[in-house]
Amino acid sequence: MAHTSNSLSSTSVIMGMGITGIACLRFFIAQQHPVCIMDSRIAPANLAMIQDNYPDIPVFTGGFDCATLCAAKEIIISPGLAADLPELQQAREAGVPIISEIEVFLRHVDAPVIAITGSNGKSTVTTLLGDMANNAGLRVGVGGNLGIPALDLLTEQAPCDAYILELSSFQLETTYDLSPHASVVLNISEDHMDRYPDLAAYAQTKARVYQTAKHKVINEDDPCVKAMCQQDDKSIIRFSTQSDQADFHLLTKNKKTYLAYQGTALLETEQLYVQGKIMQANALAALALAHSLQLPLYSSLQTLTQFKGLLHRCQWVRNYQGVDWFNDSKGTNVGASIAAIEGLERPKKIVLIAGGQAKGADFSPLIQIAQQYLKACIVIGEDAQLIANTLGNSVQLHHADSLEAAILQATTLTQTGDAVLLSPACASFDMFTGYVQRGEAFVQHVQAL
Repeated sequence: MAHTSNSLSSTSVIMGMGITGIACLRFFIAQQHPVCIMDSRIAPANLAMIQDNYPDIPVFTGGFDCATLCAAKEIIISPGLAADLPELQQAREAGVPIISEIEVFLRHVDAPVIAITGSNGKSTVTTLLGDMANNAGLRVGVGGNLGIPALDLLTEQAPCDAYILELSSFQLETTYDLSPHASVVLNISEDHMDRYPDLAAYAQTKARVYQTAKHKVINEDDPCVKAMCQQDDKSIIRFSTQSDQADFHLLTKNKKTYLAYQGTALLETEQLYVQGKIMQANALAALALAHSLQLPLYSSLQTLTQFKGLLHRCQWVRNYQGVDWFNDSKGTNVGASIAAIEGLERPKKIVLIAGGQAKGADFSPLIQIAQQYLKACIVIGEDAQLIANTLGNSVQLHHADSLEAAILQATTLTQTGDAVLLSPACASFDMFTGYVQRGEAFVQHVQAL
C-alpha cells in the first residue's frame, strides 16, 4: 500500500480512481483543499497519471485504509462502490460524512440544476434537454452520470445558466442537498438488483430527486413513479403517452399522432427522426423539463426534429441483405431491452442478441415479449444460461461463444424484412470494458459482413 502520511482531520478522502475520482481530485487541487485518494485495486488505470501530475498527493492502493478514513474530514465515494463496505461502516461510526461527487458539486453551484434519473431513457432525455437549452441560446453544462463528471462542468471558463445532470441511483445514495430547479424519474424497472435488496429500495433511492425540487416532472404511465409524489402537489408537471389528461401527452387527430400540451397539438410524431413509443415518452419528458426552464417552445420542437438518437442506444447500423441491424449495447437491463424491442416498429421479426452479466436481474418479463416479437434469441456471455433457462420454450434459442459468432449465427436466421437487435439486458464487463466497447465491436463486425 503506497502512501504518504500527513494530518488528515481537514482532509477529504476520495475513494476510487475512476472518472469520478479523478474529477474530484482535480477539483479539490484547484480549490487548494487538502485531499488524498485511494483504490482497492493494486494498480488502478489512473495511478501513474496521478503520481506523475500530483506527486504531493497521498495515494493508497490495494485496499481502503481504515485509519485514514476514520480520521478524514469527509469521504467522497465513487458511484461504483457500495455504501455498506465495512471500512465505510467504521468511518460512519466515527462520525465521518460519506458523500458523492454530486454533493460536492452542489456546494459550489449557483445556477439552476435539472436532475434526470430513471431506469431507462435518462441519457436520451439529458442530451435532448441540453440541445434544447443550447438552441434557445442558454449556456448549459450537461453531464453527471453521462459523459462529463459534474465537477468538471464547474471548471469550464464561463459560468453556466443551468446545469443538466443525469443521475444514477448510486450517485443519489450519497447525495443529500439536491434541491433542483426541476427533476424527473422517467420510469422504474428492475436494475442493479445485485446492489439493492428489492425494487422498492431501488425506487426509493431514485425518488430522492423529487425531495425539495421546485418542479417535479412525473411519468403518469408509471405507477411506481406516480407514488413518489403527493398527487395534489402544485409543482407537478405530468407527461403521458397513454392519457390525454397529462400536461404533455399524445393527441390523435385526422389519423395522425401529435406531441401535445394541454390539448394543443405541437408536433406530428412522424417528424421525430427516432420513431417508437419510447422516443415519444422521452420527447414529452424533455418538453416538460424545457417548460420548467421556460425555454421557447419553437426551438424545443425544432430540436426534437433534429435529434438523431444516441450512440449504442437503438442505433441503426446498416441494412445487410434486406435485414436491418440495430446496436442497443446501452440496453444493460431487462426494461431497456424490452423498450428497445417494442420500439422497433418496422421489422417483421427480430433476432435478439442478449447476455453478459445479469446483475441479479429477473428475466421473466422477457417471456411475453419474446413470444410476441422475437424470431429467435442468441445468448452470449457469463449469464447466457440464465436467460436461456428463463425463456425456455417461448422462443427459438441459440448459444454463441462470442459476439462475432452471434452475429454470424444471426445472418443464418434472418430473411428480408427482419431485424437483428443487440440489446443485451446485461452489463458487459464479462467480455468488454463497458457497453461502449461492446457496441463498437458489434458495429465493426456488422459493417464487416
